[in-house]
Amino acid sequence: MLPNKRPSTEQTQRWTFSQLFGRARRHPFMISRWVLRWAVVGTFCGLFAGLYWNILELMIHGLQKFQGLSLVLMMPLAGLAIGLVIHFLGNPGEIGVIVDNIHFQGGRLNAHKNPSMILASLVSISAGGSAGPEAPLVQVTGSFGTWVADRLRLRGEDLRSMSLAAMAAGFTALFGAPLGGAMFALEILHHQHIVEYYEALMPAIVSSCASYLVFAAITHLGIAPTWHFPQYRLDSMDDFAVAIMFGIVGVVAGWIFMGIFRGFDRIFALIPGPIYLRTTIAGLGLGILATVLPLTRYFGHEELNEVVNQSFPIVFLFILALSKMAAISITVAGGWRGGFIIPLFFTGACVGKAVATFIPGLNPTLAMICTMAAINASVTRTPISTTLLLSKLTNFSPLTPILFASLIGFFLAPKVPFIASQLKSGQETVVSHQ
Repeated sequence: MLPNKRPSTEQTQRWTFSQLFGRARRHPFMISRWVLRWAVVGTFCGLFAGLYWNILELMIHGLQKFQGLSLVLMMPLAGLAIGLVIHFLGNPGEIGVIVDNIHFQGGRLNAHKNPSMILASLVSISAGGSAGPEAPLVQVTGSFGTWVADRLRLRGEDLRSMSLAAMAAGFTALFGAPLGGAMFALEILHHQHIVEYYEALMPAIVSSCASYLVFAAITHLGIAPTWHFPQYRLDSMDDFAVAIMFGIVGVVAGWIFMGIFRGFDRIFALIPGPIYLRTTIAGLGLGILATVLPLTRYFGHEELNEVVNQSFPIVFLFILALSKMAAISITVAGGWRGGFIIPLFFTGACVGKAVATFIPGLNPTLAMICTMAAINASVTRTPISTTLLLSKLTNFSPLTPILFASLIGFFLAPKVPFIASQLKSGQETVVSHQ
């Protein structure tokens, strides 16, 4: 019996092209309803981020008037207000709770405690705590993504991807870097695997782009570089050795920061009573620090430009860096709400500039940015997004040296991550920063 005759290649191609033409007549593009959903979620997240930022700026403008010794009174009162909000509206948690929910709750983020997070973070940041708005924005927008997923009756990876897309949109709104924000939302979830939920990458990018456009239109932020570093040009192989060296400097600073933080975390854990007692004591500590060193106040968005563009003694820069580490630790361990990425960038800039000033002939721009990259990568375990974010925030176009420093920060970081939930295991004994 003869085998069945196979259709000729020409016939097969004609059939395939005919089928494709039929599909093209119905829908000739790759775009789908999913893309539109991600874009809509990003748009609403950008609107919320723009509203949040405008309210925050108004509050900062009002509370900036307190200077000097008045901070010793004002900041404890702000701490009391933060503690009362958390006491009565519930503890919204920190980034570690978000990571746990993405891993173990199928990506479902609870919106019930958003009022507590919004109010507590607005007071925390505007009063002068050393924590930025990235954590509140990520939590609130991420829970909005979960709400949308529930309305669409999504399950499994679709639900998780929608939450991650919204998280990325919130993060991107603040930093003005859609690709960096999308990568950060995925990288922050694990200390070793970098991008674990790769299915969410395209949703995160689309949502981030929509959020970026809306936030930039409302606030006019994120279009130009945030920090104005002197121009730098990569023209020597020696610069890669310098980048690696300052990557090591940033890692050392990261280890020191994590040690200081855990020390303050243990101290605040010993304070008995309701949370508003702890937040008030934290406010007193922050007020004293801000009175002595005003540059430790706030999360560093504006203050970092002063470090970059002004001349400071080497000893002062090292003292400022250590004081900023203490301020970040008091803020977060003391129950104030906010994120620590921009404060870590500020700390890295102080350390990098001090070392570059101490060693003649080094480029201070390269030194500061590489140290900023390494300290953040060592603490948050996000080398790829750190590289993309800093390239955008500083207009540092040759991003390869930043990548080298970020990878040094990542690979020389402690085995036990600072964000304990990145381990994705409840059996490991770690010191959590919750």
